Amino acid sequence: MSQVLLNYILRNFLKYFFIVVIVIYGFGIILNLFEEIEFFKEIDVNIFLPLMLTGIFVPSMILDLLPFIIFVSSMIFMIKIRNNKDFLILKVIGFSTLKLFFIFAFTSFMVGWLMLIAVNPATSSMLRFYEKTKSQYARDIDHLVNFNRNGLWIKENLNDGQRIVTAKKLEENNLIDVEIFHFNKEMLLRNKMFSKKVNIENYQWILNDIVLFESNNSVFVKKEMETYIINSNYNHQKIINLFNNSKTISFLDLVFNIKELTDKGYDKDFIKYSLHSMLVLPFFLFLMTGLAAILTMHTFKRFDNYKFIIIGLIVCVLVYYLKDLSLALGKTGRVPEIISIWSPVITLSFFTFIGVLQINEK
Repeated sequence: MSQVLLNYILRNFLKYFFIVVIVIYGFGIILNLFEEIEFFKEIDVNIFLPLMLTGIFVPSMILDLLPFIIFVSSMIFMIKIRNNKDFLILKVIGFSTLKLFFIFAFTSFMVGWLMLIAVNPATSSMLRFYEKTKSQYARDIDHLVNFNRNGLWIKENLNDGQRIVTAKKLEENNLIDVEIFHFNKEMLLRNKMFSKKVNIENYQWILNDIVLFESNNSVFVKKEMETYIINSNYNHQKIINLFNNSKTISFLDLVFNIKELTDKGYDKDFIKYSLHSMLVLPFFLFLMTGLAAILTMHTFKRFDNYKFIIIGLIVCVLVYYLKDLSLALGKTGRVPEIISIWSPVITLSFFTFIGVLQINEK
């Protein structure tokens, strides 16, 4: 009997969760499609391209909104079982409020891990494809930076031509095993340089141990120098900031491929920050379900539905700003970044713990 009831509870709880996900996905498609159409309005592309890009972008947005999706779906389901007396029947049979709370919260907790392990790698791949595809159609791009399996590639438009830089890897403020090619406006090679290490801490790059091949009437003359300085539109911080999008890196990569990511040039602090930002998701879902339980399980009155909806919206806004404020304090250095990620969870856990004890006594 208990197993049948448990299956009934979980099946309906997850049903409302997926219904809310589908509704949010639909709204996301509508809103983002306008943005994609605006982007491609002066580009000759098929109408299906903006629609396809919208379809692969929205899932990553769904993951960002997951704590609030689980909160809304939990409230809807709990209000339903309270209004149709299922909640009262479950309590009479032997399901205490505390037991029901842990069933809902633990289910949300497991949904969080499922999203990280199974869904997040797919959304990360889709977002990488999304950004790569849009970059091919981006207008007025004078400079391009890309990490791939061959290392770092940089293209810069100069007043007298173009510069292409390739490097094996990025170590702290230095590019390692660098090749630099300068082209004139007719895309003819003017010179090429090879350097073992280039310091890019500032916009004036300092090249060390250089071998320079300079064109002289179509004949390349070799020169060797200890140091050489060139001006660039990029420094170390600017390059790192271009790749500080944790959404394009999957949770599994952050766990199992840390060395590969650091070898590509990703900052270790950024990797640690991204990993903790994802690890916090299951705990956030657990607590948001707890907040929904506290708001809906403390009374059996049907006329409180609208009050619950209003309070629920206020709670969502407060939690959002609490989380946003904490992350802002971390990024500005007021508090350590790891603490800024976990402090909203710790704060919510106190409120949830007190609230659950109160509703369990009723």
